[in-house]
Amino acid sequence: MTDKLRVLVTGFGPFPGAPFNPTMPLVKRLTELRRPAFDSVQLASHIFHVTYATVDRELPEQIARHRPQALLMFGLAGRTSYLRIEARARNAVTTLFPDAGRQHARKGSIVDGAAARLFGPHTEKLLRAALATGIDVRLSRDAGSYLCNYLSWRAIEAVNTNNGVRLAQFVHVPPLAHDGTAAPGKSDITLEQLVDAGEAMLLELVKLTRQATLA
Repeated sequence: MTDKLRVLVTGFGPFPGAPFNPTMPLVKRLTELRRPAFDSVQLASHIFHVTYATVDRELPEQIARHRPQALLMFGLAGRTSYLRIEARARNAVTTLFPDAGRQHARKGSIVDGAAARLFGPHTEKLLRAALATGIDVRLSRDAGSYLCNYLSWRAIEAVNTNNGVRLAQFVHVPPLAHDGTAAPGKSDITLEQLVDAGEAMLLELVKLTRQATLA
């Protein structure tokens, strides 16, 4: 196992109502970055099929395989025109809309009797890092009740277990056109802008994770 700092960057595939998910090219671009600042960082990537069963199975598998110290996760917010950095995961799951496997959640909560869970104070630092790139980015306290929120919840659970993950963060991105340009009538943000903001957040997350591992 390398002694480099390990970061797992994830996205999602298509799902009902979203045949193109821009997190797929975004994750690919971010994990292919070649910067001196990443010389001591091992970046791994994973794209989740948009089902609850996939998240439950593959998140632990990816953590066991890559042993990441940080998770940076991206998902699509199809009706949001800006970048959203999620501050927390809600104990909520929709029973109305099926996942990509056509499965409905059986109840409206992820676990019984639990309150929302915060990602942590690092969220605002990642927000400031993204803002510095000039992109329209805002803090959010509502990650919805679909797979993005579900993954966020499971990731925060992972941070709170003894598996080496120190920090996790979920970020919602707006729609893009297939060629990476802005989606007409939906957002003015391009893939290049998302990559710039994603790189800034990734660099900040690496710094903060190093600090956390030394604490």
